[in-house]
Amino acid sequence: MIYLGLDLGSKTLGLSISDRTATIATSLDVLRYKSEEELFNNLDVVVSKNNIDAFVLGNPKNLDGSDSVRSNITLEFRDKLINRYNKEVIMQDERLSTVEAERMLINNNTRRKNRKKVIDKIAATIILQTYLDRRKNER
Repeated sequence: MIYLGLDLGSKTLGLSISDRTATIATSLDVLRYKSEEELFNNLDVVVSKNNIDAFVLGNPKNLDGSDSVRSNITLEFRDKLINRYNKEVIMQDERLSTVEAERMLINNNTRRKNRKKVIDKIAATIILQTYLDRRKNER
């Protein structure tokens, strides 16, 4: 089963992908978009090209666990994913995933300009790997 990890932003969508055994998440791409139509057209290509079976979408909850404004937007996006692709969408708590991604990039001495280009796909990779690890541990 191949999962596509998603980190939804207001102008970007970070992507990561699992291997067929659903063990390892790998950074894939960052889709930059100006409209929802543009986003979904680009996502159609990724889903088709990579034979995606299901999505793991980061849910940006507040630190206290309640839904944030961004979380509500993400839940609407989840519904659109389900309607468009007819595939399972798993919501994964993504609190602090971007902070963790930023810390990793800083520790690797990535320049600020370059961090901005990749942070969303690194966050998507953290989101997906967290889900894959949790799934494995629940077995």
